[in-house]
Amino acid sequence: MITAWLPLCLGAALVCWPARPGRLQAAVEHPATKSRIRLPELWPVVRWLLPAALAGLLAGVGGAVAAGVLTLAWRQEWQAHRRANRDLALASQTATALRTMVAELRAGAHPVTAAEAAAEVIPAVSADLRALAAAARLDGELRAPAVPELATAWTLARRYGLPMADVLDATRRDAEAALAYARRMRAKLAGPRSSAAVLTGLPVLCVLLGQAMGAAPLSVLTETTPGQLLLVLGSILLWAGTAWCRTLTGQARLR
Repeated sequence: MITAWLPLCLGAALVCWPARPGRLQAAVEHPATKSRIRLPELWPVVRWLLPAALAGLLAGVGGAVAAGVLTLAWRQEWQAHRRANRDLALASQTATALRTMVAELRAGAHPVTAAEAAAEVIPAVSADLRALAAAARLDGELRAPAVPELATAWTLARRYGLPMADVLDATRRDAEAALAYARRMRAKLAGPRSSAAVLTGLPVLCVLLGQAMGAAPLSVLTETTPGQLLLVLGSILLWAGTAWCRTLTGQARLR
């Protein structure tokens, strides 16, 4: 019986052995996989082109171009706002990390232990702080993209044998001063930004007011060739105005 079961088991194993997919199976399965991968990648593009497509259906080619330009202006403003918030949050986290490490060092903790304690206090940059502590424990190169000031100060203190607490405390004072300056500049620039937003939306309000008064500016802008050209030119000027205001506020923030 044993000699009879052995060939049967080997035959069943060979039948159940996974084979390489054939050309037909690859042709059937690969396009579905690619479509599942590409749809999430195409969604951001479709989301930003959707206003231009809708405006093209309602206001013609000029409306599509104008909607695309205005969407670009809004996206740039949104990205600049997110970038400013991210920079401000990163500066605050850096100052908090330095303050925590200085307190731990003043209490007699090892720099690695102080970095790990700061990582527990600030979860947003905990990965970089733990990587920094691991690199210091192994005597490697100190790198922390989220908190570069901390990595630079730690490297300086280790290279020249300076007191770690004093170096980090000086860096902490600089970081807190830069954070306070950034917050003051943001508060002072709130008025100019609001004025720029009002001036940007004023042409749209004027068009709607003219339409309500019976002047029919929308029909001129959407149904005539000069109106289409004026629509495109106006949207380009609005985009240029937002870009110019963003440049001016950026220069004021750097000063």
